[in-house]
Amino acid sequence: MNDVVLLVDNEPRSLSTHKLRSAVLGELHARPFTPISVSSRILHFAFDTSEGRAQTDRVNLAELCNKYGVVVPSPDERYHRVQLGPMALRWEHHSEFTTYTWEIPSDVDVEPFSPEAASLAAVMGLVPQPGPLLVALDVHLLPEQQDRPAPQLLFDRASLAMAENSDGKAVYATDFQPDSYGFVRILVIDRGLDRERAGALVQRVIEVETYRTFALLGLPEAHRLAPTVGLIEKRLAEVMDEMRRANDIASNRQLLNELTDMAAEVEAGAAASGFRFGASRAYEEIVAQRLQTIGERKLSGFPTWSSFLARRMAPAMRTCITLDARQGTLSVKLSRAADLLRTRVDVELEQQNQELLQSMNARTRLQLRLQTTVEGLSVAAITYYVVGLFAYFVKAAHDSGRVSIEPNYMIAGFVPVAAIMIWSTVRRIRRKHVSDER
Repeated sequence: MNDVVLLVDNEPRSLSTHKLRSAVLGELHARPFTPISVSSRILHFAFDTSEGRAQTDRVNLAELCNKYGVVVPSPDERYHRVQLGPMALRWEHHSEFTTYTWEIPSDVDVEPFSPEAASLAAVMGLVPQPGPLLVALDVHLLPEQQDRPAPQLLFDRASLAMAENSDGKAVYATDFQPDSYGFVRILVIDRGLDRERAGALVQRVIEVETYRTFALLGLPEAHRLAPTVGLIEKRLAEVMDEMRRANDIASNRQLLNELTDMAAEVEAGAAASGFRFGASRAYEEIVAQRLQTIGERKLSGFPTWSSFLARRMAPAMRTCITLDARQGTLSVKLSRAADLLRTRVDVELEQQNQELLQSMNARTRLQLRLQTTVEGLSVAAITYYVVGLFAYFVKAAHDSGRVSIEPNYMIAGFVPVAAIMIWSTVRRIRRKHVSDER
């Protein structure tokens, strides 16, 4: 995209543009309607190109363009249309799939869907298959003629959906069922469309069938997860009932572990299916928008595409939406139950800790009493030894004549003095130890 240029004093000056301006402006024109001649045969294929297959497909498309000497798509291009001889190829890259649409000229007077789509589909062999096939459409655009078979003779009457566009200049019909070659057939009868409107109508009916198919990819995922979600919902009710009766920490811990395992399983399922369910809702909205843009008008005796899909497709989409909501609700319930049980476990642990502290305090008091008793015995024992040593000293002094007092009197007088001194020293040492511990 060119920069915006200002003329200041007749001198051009460019404004600095945002790096995404080109992409934003170009998105509105990324998939333009292309005029289509009446009559034409359109073969449309949609392939799953997720998981890195899109880049390989882009390389293969570039090789095809080089082979036919036509313009090669740029690395960031998501739409490309080239003319390959008498037919045109329309290539589109979407977020998770890639489409190939082949526009093939058709004779005006041929019967609908003649020749068979399988013989025309050989053009798809020009490039390697981009990925698993999900959509294969055979669209035949023909002018209205009285001698042609009526649409109800070409499709299964039980599944036939047919309508006019907003101004009645076209009729389109399909039974949404694959034929013997695997193609879903769509007949578009022209009643006075110009080439541009014919191209727009054909592209919209193709998009309806393409996005309808991708929207229903969420249904198998919902069926896969439904049994697991149902079992967890049932088990959660049982766990909540067991919580009311559990009165010991071991039982509560076991229930908490079970709740945690169930929550992990639900979150894993939600993470795996979140994109699929979200994409299904987005595709369903696109289908409804395309049908609204066409402006369907009912033909007597036949359901429109909107009414047919509302009856057949809407229940499948409600299944996906309901299961997605059940997963979210179940995740919240599991989280609340786990929080409640975790609180109960914490309270029981605190109560156990209090009981343990009380027990430790009782043991400490008992130890203190024992220690006091031991200290009394220690004071007596030390006093005994100290008095004994003092007796040896006094007796020796008396025998040598240095002390004239009777040794027994001196020893007896020293006993209380020694006991008080030793008791005071032990008490001082114990107080110091208690002070250090604090």
